[in-house]
Amino acid sequence: MSRLLYRLGRAAALRPWRFILVWVLLVGAVAGVSGVAGGALHDDYTLKGTGSQEATDLLRERFPAVAGADARVVVHAESGKLAEASVAAAAERLKRLPHVTAVETAPPSKDGATALLTVRYDVPVTDLTPKETLGHLEDATAGLASSGHKVEFGGQVPENVTAPGGLAEAVGIVAALVILLLAFGSIVAAGLPLAVALAGLGVGVSGITILAAFTDVATTAPTLAIMVGLGVGIDYALFILTRHREGLAQGLDVPESIGRATATAGQSVIFAGFTVLLALCGLVLSQIPVFITMGFATGIVVAATVASAVTLLPALLGLAGRRVLRKRDRAEGAQLKVESPRVRRWADHVARRPWAWLLAALVLMLTLAAPALGMRTWPSDASSEPTSNTVRRAYDLIAESYGPGVNAPLLVTADLAKVDRATLPALGDKLAKTEGVVAVAPPQFSPDRSAAVVAVTPEYGPQDERVTGLVDRIRADTLPDGAEVTGYTAVYVDLSRVLSDRLWPVIGVVVATSFIMLMIVFRSLLAPLKAAAMNLLSIGAAYGVLVAVFQWGWGAELLGLPHSVPVSSFILLLMFAVLFGVSMDYEVFLLSRVREEWLRTGDARGSVATGLAATGRVISSAALIMVAVFLGFALDPGLVIKQMGVGLAVAVALDATVVRLVLVPATMALLGRANWWLPGPLDRIIPKIDMHGAEPAPAAEPARETLPV
Repeated sequence: MSRLLYRLGRAAALRPWRFILVWVLLVGAVAGVSGVAGGALHDDYTLKGTGSQEATDLLRERFPAVAGADARVVVHAESGKLAEASVAAAAERLKRLPHVTAVETAPPSKDGATALLTVRYDVPVTDLTPKETLGHLEDATAGLASSGHKVEFGGQVPENVTAPGGLAEAVGIVAALVILLLAFGSIVAAGLPLAVALAGLGVGVSGITILAAFTDVATTAPTLAIMVGLGVGIDYALFILTRHREGLAQGLDVPESIGRATATAGQSVIFAGFTVLLALCGLVLSQIPVFITMGFATGIVVAATVASAVTLLPALLGLAGRRVLRKRDRAEGAQLKVESPRVRRWADHVARRPWAWLLAALVLMLTLAAPALGMRTWPSDASSEPTSNTVRRAYDLIAESYGPGVNAPLLVTADLAKVDRATLPALGDKLAKTEGVVAVAPPQFSPDRSAAVVAVTPEYGPQDERVTGLVDRIRADTLPDGAEVTGYTAVYVDLSRVLSDRLWPVIGVVVATSFIMLMIVFRSLLAPLKAAAMNLLSIGAAYGVLVAVFQWGWGAELLGLPHSVPVSSFILLLMFAVLFGVSMDYEVFLLSRVREEWLRTGDARGSVATGLAATGRVISSAALIMVAVFLGFALDPGLVIKQMGVGLAVAVALDATVVRLVLVPATMALLGRANWWLPGPLDRIIPKIDMHGAEPAPAAEPARETLPV
């Protein structure tokens, strides 16, 4: 592969406009196809085999009017009592909105100051556009607002309206540009990684829209894909650019330097990107459509950024020539500093006292990870939104006027082919006597009278920890065969359990496949094993910080949240897949450089110091860029993206500091030549991959040792 990449990079450098034109046409063509034939985003939270899914399927089949989306209009009189005639007139206007099948008016609150209108739609919430949601609701209730009533909107439809984005991306791009300028001292060198990343994003995001035409793609998938793609795209281009600058410093001409950089760093980019794709493919094991499509969508963007890094970047470097260097470094004979003396001294210092530094780093990482033992996962709801949001104000008005449980009622369904209709009154009585239930509505029957549904109002709000016990009590002690419970809280209970159960298979498969790939690339058993263990430490520490920041509330207000919130149920599985892939990037780049020195010199300890010194500046800059990009997404209004941004930023920061500067030199100093030990039978079986262009022979025969020392 290195020979192919060398020829590709050199050809792009010699004929840059051809490659640039191909990329311009590619971006335009994919964008055009997505605009003409692209699909809309839909969330699919199907949980096969769960009780809530069985009940939801029954509702969709027998109660189409109840199974669609809903919205809640909360009308509150600022002073005195409601004008009931105005509320009734607004209800009539709401009935005439597109896709609305019914408007249910609850009795006014006890003080007569609040009314609750539930609007039922005949389609799922993801089939409605923003104009058909909040805009129509506001128009239909404009008369109430003008007559002195306070009107707020909650429920599925208003909560599904995505807030305008762009701020997080802008923050990340500006921060990356500043860091690149400081690192390279050249506007050209700083701008190229951004241009390459944006080109990859252009193709990848348009590809997500095309994918949505064939399958359901989660509404948050593009944001997640942009967050990951922007970070890795800049980093991949940065690694190739840095290797090219080293080649220029060694006296190579521009095309030759670009060819060698593409053959060496470009090959590392491909393997790093492939590791990310492997980790994202692990989401298929979740068997939850929304997670599977998040993995595919992010994978499309990552693949596009890898392609742009090894094809578009060499062309841009060919046009830039020696302008990627500082002005003072462009002159003939100018010496460009490649290694970092400070990092080399630090690596030597750690290698002299490996046990002390290893134990200190482990204590720090385990301390950061400790809060994860008390993690509570639960999907976010309107109570997690800031008070400036209408869905949060609607939530608070409902809780104050009707009780917190009205925000998330439970629906008990009964298939009357399995449940005797005569037992429904007794079922209602048992539900009413269940601890944690405050009200039970009379049963409603489907149009063909073959099924019934009973609305149950809990005592607790949807984020209350006691809700899980209530759902379990209803299922275990109350429901006969043929009856099930659904509703937001029941779905949340099942979703949290399904995700917890499927986390470990995903972890096992992702770690095993990554280990095998790294074993093939680096021809070692202990190096990939060490890399996997350190990545798991980083992920565990990131989980612990999430618990402290969000669940304990140590940083909730700084991130725009009104109070502490549980860690989103989506985070455990989603963040592991993304983090494991992204964290492996630095291991691939660092170990490839260390192995290159090891093959050249045969010095186990010296190769670690040289590899760290050679990659010190570039990995630090890359990590700083990625942390800035991820922290920018902590400003996103969506709780899942906000928590993902914080978690990814913490893990990358730990990878670039504690892992790379302490754990790697300490463990590799302790292992010595055993770092590159590979049993003879495996050495003969696995394919040989040249990661360094023309792999030199080692000074000794390290790969032939039979046992680690």
